[in-house]
Amino acid sequence: MAGRFAPRRPTRTTVRGGHSAVPAPRSGAPDAVATAATGSRAAATNGTAGVGASGPRRAPARTRIWAPSWPLDLGLVMGPLRRGGGDPTFRVTPDGAVWRASLTPEGPGTLRVAPRGDRVQGSAWGPGANWLLETLPTLLGALDDPSAFAPRHRLVALARHRRPGLRLTRTGLVLESLIPSVLEQKVTTQEAYRAWRLLVRRYGEPAPGPAPDRLHVMPAPRTWALVPSWEWHRAGVDHKRSSTILRAVRVARRLEEAVDLAPAAARARLELIPGIGPWTSAETVQRTHGAPDEVTVGDLHLPGIVGYALTGERDADDARMLELLEPYAGQRHRAARLILLSGRTPARRTPKMPRTDIGQL
Repeated sequence: MAGRFAPRRPTRTTVRGGHSAVPAPRSGAPDAVATAATGSRAAATNGTAGVGASGPRRAPARTRIWAPSWPLDLGLVMGPLRRGGGDPTFRVTPDGAVWRASLTPEGPGTLRVAPRGDRVQGSAWGPGANWLLETLPTLLGALDDPSAFAPRHRLVALARHRRPGLRLTRTGLVLESLIPSVLEQKVTTQEAYRAWRLLVRRYGEPAPGPAPDRLHVMPAPRTWALVPSWEWHRAGVDHKRSSTILRAVRVARRLEEAVDLAPAAARARLELIPGIGPWTSAETVQRTHGAPDEVTVGDLHLPGIVGYALTGERDADDARMLELLEPYAGQRHRAARLILLSGRTPARRTPKMPRTDIGQL
């Protein structure tokens, strides 16, 4: 397994005003939302346009200003969408902006999200620009309700207090979370990230607009279906995982429709595909639906981390983890994320999973 739950420090890009967190608006005052077209529609580029501290050099095709009612932390909210430091679909630039390239229902698009005092500014390019801006608040956790969460352990309560900007993202895009999750099955994180990076850069397309260098939109379902077997091999992807992805992209439309289902029903639909089990479906639905209760089972590290953090048990299995998280029923995924963010993890006692590069065999 890829050990997706191995704790890591997220890039912290918090929307703040001055030196204090952004206060919530007065009671009854809605979040301020504005959209505007700025100039003509930007043409797609080869992804080599420069980005400096002052932002992109070209005016964006579409922009949206949105004011969250909480101290939004872009790193915490959007961090789970990043598949390693070299993710070709995700970039954080020195000016604090987060860039994402996505294949939306309306076509490829590039989204740049940047803090602007107590607001965030979304800028988008490409055929999918309007879709990306319309769903910007949802992406940043506007549909998430952390008030439903009640800490039952001091460690969890402290982690929540220290991370007021945590919200669960909801992308509404299934394949862009499903395919990298399949690549992460039963291999090291580094192997999975490498495969995702190589395949997207080879078969995806450069992100529209003045995107950072080498930012790419992932391939369309038909393109994934045409990847030859030897290219999967060169990327280090075994036949089992590549076959699972091929089965999924053949029914891409039906899988994308799962965003309109409840999380449990969406997982059930995903698991109809041979090769997609509870681990992969949970990893996907956590991102597509912002599902607060869809905790991952079958992970190599998570049960031991949860057991150690809550009771000092470093050898907890999935059954014990679910038992310990039972007080958080309805919010178990949020509880697990807070536990990971607490930093209380057991020291490693066993060797790391060996890395096997089948592309060299």
